[in-house]
Amino acid sequence: MHEMNILIVKMSAVGDVIHTLPALNAIRKHHPDAHIAWLVEEAASDLVAGHNALDRVLISGRKRWMKGVLGSGSVEDLKEAYQFIRQLRDTNYDLILDFQGLLKSGVLIGLSRGKRKIGFGKGMEHMEHSYWFLNERVPAVSMEHHALLRGMMLVEALGIPSSEIVFDLPVRDRHRDAVRDLLALHGVTKERRLVAIHPIAKWDTKLWDNGKFSVLAERLTEEFDADVVFTGSPADRDTIARIISAMQRDAANLAGETTLLTLAALYEQAAFIVSPDTGPMHLAAAVDTPVVALFGPTAPWRTGPFGSGHQIIRAELECSPCFKRKCETKACMERISVEDVVDGIRNLELA
Repeated sequence: MHEMNILIVKMSAVGDVIHTLPALNAIRKHHPDAHIAWLVEEAASDLVAGHNALDRVLISGRKRWMKGVLGSGSVEDLKEAYQFIRQLRDTNYDLILDFQGLLKSGVLIGLSRGKRKIGFGKGMEHMEHSYWFLNERVPAVSMEHHALLRGMMLVEALGIPSSEIVFDLPVRDRHRDAVRDLLALHGVTKERRLVAIHPIAKWDTKLWDNGKFSVLAERLTEEFDADVVFTGSPADRDTIARIISAMQRDAANLAGETTLLTLAALYEQAAFIVSPDTGPMHLAAAVDTPVVALFGPTAPWRTGPFGSGHQIIRAELECSPCFKRKCETKACMERISVEDVVDGIRNLELA
């Protein structure tokens, strides 16, 4: 009997890939014997490489290849891109599912070989005509549904039950061991409550004032008897160092010292995390750690931390959500006070 071949296309970003994991698990449960592959970009690939529900991961180095080809005209980048396309086309898939809905995913779906190429049809924001590359189009759904639920609606349209939300991130004991060693290196022990702050987001409009993060971190050490660790990428290290330098108390700067999976393992151990709307916020929610999420230009009902037990902090301005990456006033974030965030933390059900 023919083994069913399924390709999931969700290339980026970190939060979006996390939001698609429950759909993957639903597909695996419905098709236990299928061969399931996932097409993803490098930045988020750790979240799916080694996932229990997957048989194969196809990793696109699109950004790196384009930078190399346009910059130095690298032959190696061209060769690597060519090999990737060959990998993409080496299987004739029974089912290709476009969870991305962007031109970059549509083009690769067009290049891939598949009997049924399925995704949402015309009528959803930011789709960039991705539906041109599909031969089956599921009627568009409202963007006011949470991003995770929109993905589940896509699989439900295929007759796959979608009521169970399971992430099952591929966090292993080696990641937890690495976190234990990292925390010990920074003098963080289990004697105090561990709290993580992720102060960085890609959009300028999502950022909260660094000085407020300094004050908040000090309040956490005093009022919640917490060891505070700041997380971020290597590029965030200097910004976080400035936040910590404005504090009277110690905090650990872990920016650049974690992978996505060791970051997930770190968040597993945290009592809660504080973050604007960004990928690590969703990572914490996926490992069932309470999130105090600071929202300004985006809509928490669309992209907030999924599940119960989280606290959303918003200024509730009429202009929010505007979904703008640039704003002269950033009033929606500026009007969130340290006290607002502390009140949100007090509302968490902490052990």
